[in-house]
Amino acid sequence: MRFGVFYELQIPKPWTEDGEHQLIHEAIEQVELADRLGIDYAWAVEHHFLEEYSHCSASEVFLTALAARTDNIRVGFGIRQVIPNYNHPSRTAEAVGMLDLISNGRVDFGIGEGATRLELHGYDIPSRDKRDLSLEAAEQIANMMAMTPYPGYQGQGFSMPCRNVVPKPMQKPHPPMWMACTNRKTIETAARNGLGALAFTFVDPEEAQGWAKTYYDIIKSDECVPLGHSVNANIAMVTGFSLHEDGQEAWDRGVDGFAFFRYAINALVANDTKPGHSNLWSEYEEIRDRDLPVVGSVGIGTPQYFSDLVAEYEEVGVDQIIFLQQGGKNKHEHICDSLQTFADHVLPNFVEGREEKEAQKAAELAPFIEAALARKQRMPELTEDQTPIVPASQEREKFYHRD
Repeated sequence: MRFGVFYELQIPKPWTEDGEHQLIHEAIEQVELADRLGIDYAWAVEHHFLEEYSHCSASEVFLTALAARTDNIRVGFGIRQVIPNYNHPSRTAEAVGMLDLISNGRVDFGIGEGATRLELHGYDIPSRDKRDLSLEAAEQIANMMAMTPYPGYQGQGFSMPCRNVVPKPMQKPHPPMWMACTNRKTIETAARNGLGALAFTFVDPEEAQGWAKTYYDIIKSDECVPLGHSVNANIAMVTGFSLHEDGQEAWDRGVDGFAFFRYAINALVANDTKPGHSNLWSEYEEIRDRDLPVVGSVGIGTPQYFSDLVAEYEEVGVDQIIFLQQGGKNKHEHICDSLQTFADHVLPNFVEGREEKEAQKAAELAPFIEAALARKQRMPELTEDQTPIVPASQEREKFYHRD
């Protein structure tokens, strides 16, 4: 089992003048601590215009700060919005490649498409086409990172001529690729495309068992045709996170952040919004005790409770648990206390022997992954003779040929 921390950079109202500044620097401190404690991943989303819920719109900048301040923890786009209207595929390939070099090969690359009208309509993206546009762009981003030169492309969402996209990532052929998953259908899509599954829906171990079985059954089947140039066969689950030796104290410290996280995203998807006039925290406070029972994967309690929960997920085939720690108005000092408690009392139970288990899993999946990669229809490489010459501009030609 591997472990990660997860950031939306939530900042419920009322806001203070330095609230965003404080939030971001506290998050960096939390990841520095997680790195020292031996936690494996730090994930950051990319969302746009989602006031109070997520102020992490420039996640590549945030992740770069994390990479510069840490030594071992992997820094993950969890996720990058890859539809061209958000980010041109070449710009994503460049950002991922640069961050991989800065971090000495510690990047994971999750892809996503956006779920709210605020984001999709803000960038003029038709909701009905978002999945196709996302997968199309992600495949070409992988090609851009792996191919020299990139031969060029004409498609539904974007077109571009032959160019060599640089810098290339340190990890070859490219960093591990993941996909945001919110239900069984998207779990299936991730598996069919050979992508790791970032399950951002709270499910209990019993339901997670079904998701993991579905995922790995497809990875081992003829349905798996990799979108990228490698297969990342992993499934990660998000859970709430607040630990304390006193279970009630853990609950009091963490339950509001967890419940607000769940309320806010549902409200942003379902309700009308007025930009610049969000009211999510006030709305949450009005109904939290009456209409928001906290069920599902909570992860809030004593170290023993959390250790037992992680063991259940491990037993049913989950590869990584990601902590939803920075939610709502959860306090920085409480988050740091929980991370330290986890490292002292939970992590040691899952470290010994995991490299051997991962090696055994890799060996078991190797023939299936080899077969999947053989099914991939690859973009043909261009020879030097086939690579088109990019002509100088008319203005530059005149400059060089004037008397």
